[in-house]
Amino acid sequence: MSCPGSRDGNEPPPKPGGTERLPEDEDNMHILVVDDDPEIVSFLKRGLIYEGYSVDTANDGVEALARALEREPDLIILDIMMPGIDGIEVSQRLRQAGDVPILMLTAKGTVADRVAGLDSGADDYLVKPFAFDELLARIRALLRRHQSEEGEFLKFGDLSLNTATREVRRGNKIIEFTAHEFSLLELFMRHPRQVLKRDLIYEKVWGYDFEGESNIIEVYVRYLRSKLETAGQPRLIHTVRGVGYALRENR
Repeated sequence: MSCPGSRDGNEPPPKPGGTERLPEDEDNMHILVVDDDPEIVSFLKRGLIYEGYSVDTANDGVEALARALEREPDLIILDIMMPGIDGIEVSQRLRQAGDVPILMLTAKGTVADRVAGLDSGADDYLVKPFAFDELLARIRALLRRHQSEEGEFLKFGDLSLNTATREVRRGNKIIEFTAHEFSLLELFMRHPRQVLKRDLIYEKVWGYDFEGESNIIEVYVRYLRSKLETAGQPRLIHTVRGVGYALRENR
């Protein structure tokens, strides 16, 4: 299939076996695609889902504002020329309400059009026809920039961690951690359900030149468990005998 809004050779690749990858993980980055062209909406949704994003769509400005209110997206891809409320006004209203990254994706490509789009509050501007790989690169750049400003928010079950504020919560309870405890927990939360070997943990949290206790990892895993697994809460950090540790659901 060739999408009218993209250049040849840049359509999203099909998953081996001919089926789409449809992730159900609610923690994936959530993108709202707003365009009144159903072919472009379908093309973008399929490609972004394949890349691991959670995707919602809207076909006009009014629907876009309602969708953004229902579930705040991590990024919005926004067309300008739409019936009713156009993309410029949508961008202005969204910017007044918050600081979600906005990527204008439109056929209007003059300098005046780009200036108007950026002045309305958009963070980036890409003209149709576009290369899908370039769109993905711009999305990644906007998300990185936003995360560096706001701090990255990691979540696993009822456990959440903010890298900027260094605040950790389990449920509604805020939990205090020392610097190394926080670094160890962050490592686990960046690799959920993966078995992390002791050598890897040692390198990432303490570094090769550390000359402390040989059982330092075990000691700090105990510290984490004592703070995270109180009042009968299910275990989060599991020992994989002879290998290392994993952050995963209690089996």
